[in-house]
Amino acid sequence: MVRQFDLRSSRNHSRPYRKISSDSSVEIENLVNAIIRRVQRQGDDALRYYSKKFDGAALKSLSVSEREILSARKNADPKFVRLLTEAGKRIRKFHLHQRRAPWKIGEKFDSDLRQRYLPVDRVGVYVPGGKAAYPSTVLMNVIPAQVAGVENIILVSPPDKSGNVNADVLTAAAILGIKKIFRVGGAQAIAALAYGTETVPAVDVIVGPGNIFVATAKRLLFGQVGIDSVAGPSEIVVLADDSARADFVASDMAAQAEHDESASSVLVTTSDRLADGVRRELKNLLLALTRKGVISSSLHNHGAIYRVKNLQQGAEVVNNLAPEHLEIITKNNEAVLKKIRNAGSIFLGNYSPVALGDYFAGPNHVLPTSGTARFFSPLSVDTFMKRSSVINYSRRGMESVSEKIAHFAEHEGLTAHALSVRLRGRKSGR
Repeated sequence: MVRQFDLRSSRNHSRPYRKISSDSSVEIENLVNAIIRRVQRQGDDALRYYSKKFDGAALKSLSVSEREILSARKNADPKFVRLLTEAGKRIRKFHLHQRRAPWKIGEKFDSDLRQRYLPVDRVGVYVPGGKAAYPSTVLMNVIPAQVAGVENIILVSPPDKSGNVNADVLTAAAILGIKKIFRVGGAQAIAALAYGTETVPAVDVIVGPGNIFVATAKRLLFGQVGIDSVAGPSEIVVLADDSARADFVASDMAAQAEHDESASSVLVTTSDRLADGVRRELKNLLLALTRKGVISSSLHNHGAIYRVKNLQQGAEVVNNLAPEHLEIITKNNEAVLKKIRNAGSIFLGNYSPVALGDYFAGPNHVLPTSGTARFFSPLSVDTFMKRSSVINYSRRGMESVSEKIAHFAEHEGLTAHALSVRLRGRKSGR
C-alpha cells in the first residue's frame, strides 16, 4: 500500500519528479497536436466532432444559454448556494490583498520612470468534468481574474452525454456573474480558446486544471496564449514529528489519493511511532471510504513514508520534492516553515488540512505540481496582469546621459543606437 524509504543521506541532489514515459508522452503530444490543427482548420465543426468522439455528446449548440445558467442557480440546493457564496467572499478577500499599485521614480531634470499594471483583455477558464465536477475550480479561477479587472471571462467545461454542463459548475458561474459558457472540454477546448472559432472567442490567458490532454494542449499552445502553469497529478507531502495525530495525517493522505490513481501522498517524519500509526490508519480507511479502489492504487504506486533523522533533513526532502501541498505538523511549525523554500501551498498544524484550502480558507488552490513549485507560484491576481514600464525623459535629462549611452552602444557595435541618443543629446538651439 505504502512504500517506506530510509534516507541514507541528506545530500541527494536527484529530483524524484513523476514523469510520464517518453513513449506515452510522444503519443499524447501527437494526438493533441492533431486535435489543435483540426480545431484551427474546422473551428466549431471540429469541436462538435470531438465532443461526439470523446464525450458521446451530439451538440446542437456549443453555447450554454443564459436560461440554462439561471435555471441551474434556481434549482440548486440553497444550502450549497450559501456555501459557494461564503467561500467566494473568503477567496475574494484574500485576493484583494494581491492587487498592485503603479509606482513612479523621479529622475533629474523633470524626468521620471514608471511602472503600470493592466489586466489582460480576455481570460479562458477551463473547468474539468469527467470523474467529478469542481465548482470550487470556478471560484478559484474566476475570482482572481475579476479582482484583476478582467472584463471578458469565458468558461469552458465538457458536457455529459446529454450535452449538459454540470449544474453545480453553472451555479458557481451564475453566482459570479459569468455568462459566456461553452460546453466543450479536452484539448479541443484549449485549442478553441487559443485560436478562436466561429462561436468560442480567442483569449489572452488560459487557466484551470485538466487531464493529461488538457495539460499537454496548454503546454503546446503556450506562447500563442498565456497559461497559469502545466499541471500534473495532485500531490501532498506531510512533514511531521511525533506531535502529529496519525488519524489526521492518514485522512489527509487518503484525501489527496482519492483525486485519481496518479495522485501522490507522502509522509516525511522523524517518528517511527507516527509512521506505524499512519500505516495502520490508512489500512482502516481503505475499508470504509467510497473511492477505496482509487485511493489504494494511488497509495500503492505513488505513496511513500520517508523516515528522516531530524526536521532539518526532512525540510531538505521537502525542498527536493517541491510539493503542490505541504502540511507541517511539528512542535515548532514556524521554525520549520523558515527552512522551506519550495512548496505551492503550506498548511501549519494539526488543524489546517489541505481540504480547508481546497474550498474555504481563501488562498488559491490552483498550485504548481510535479516539482514546479521550484519556479511556479499559485494562481493569483498577477496571473491576469500585465506590467508596462514607462520612460519619460526631458531634453535636459537626455542631454545629461546621451554620451554615456552612446559609448555603451558603440561598445556593443551598435552605431545606430549611438546616433539615436547623440542626436537628442546635442545642446543646440532647436
